[in-house]
Amino acid sequence: MKDNEILIKPVIKRNGLTFSVFGSIGVVCGMSLFLLGSEFFAPGIICFALGIIALVLGFFKLAEPEVSLKLSSEGFTYFHRRGQVSVSWDNVQRMDQPRVTQGIDTVSLPYIGVKIKQMSPVLETISLRLAAGLLTEQRPLLMTASTQDEDLSVLENQMSAEFTPFIEDNDRFKGVLAMFGHRSKLLGNHLGYHLYISTDALDRPVNEFIALMNKSKQAAVVGA
Repeated sequence: MKDNEILIKPVIKRNGLTFSVFGSIGVVCGMSLFLLGSEFFAPGIICFALGIIALVLGFFKLAEPEVSLKLSSEGFTYFHRRGQVSVSWDNVQRMDQPRVTQGIDTVSLPYIGVKIKQMSPVLETISLRLAAGLLTEQRPLLMTASTQDEDLSVLENQMSAEFTPFIEDNDRFKGVLAMFGHRSKLLGNHLGYHLYISTDALDRPVNEFIALMNKSKQAAVVGA
């Protein structure tokens, strides 16, 4: 690791091995109780079910990357189990926690929002698997965006554009990258940010991480 790099290890990965071990024990105990006789069937079912749940949780925790984010003088890289994407600081306009209005209340979403100046550099670095995965994971954000716009026809028209090429300046993208580019623009129009990083990927409170990102960005600007 370089001296100017900061590595963020996701909180969601913690206790992955513990869940896996206890899950395995639960499954073995459940199967053992089944073999002891019908009178142990009920506790066996409970042990087996809890063991399976723990195993699944442990598997998904262990599948997460060891490092979720890397901050450097050039920008930041987001690591996901499906791939990664890098964004340079000079392409970042703003970073904060997205907030939406629900009735008379303002609700903070469990994400770090990144407002991008140009999508083309992002589309050039993001892996296809990650772009496809984020399109699926961002469905709740799409639903949230629909509640913020009284004219749903505008949102529907923007969603239909996802199946067309994404063109920005002289760059043209097709397929999954075009869909992700259009989706990012749509979310930017309705929620204020183009990229969204789940708070599960962080290792500290949201406000502290946002301050860290802004400090890294400012240091890069001063050092340029």
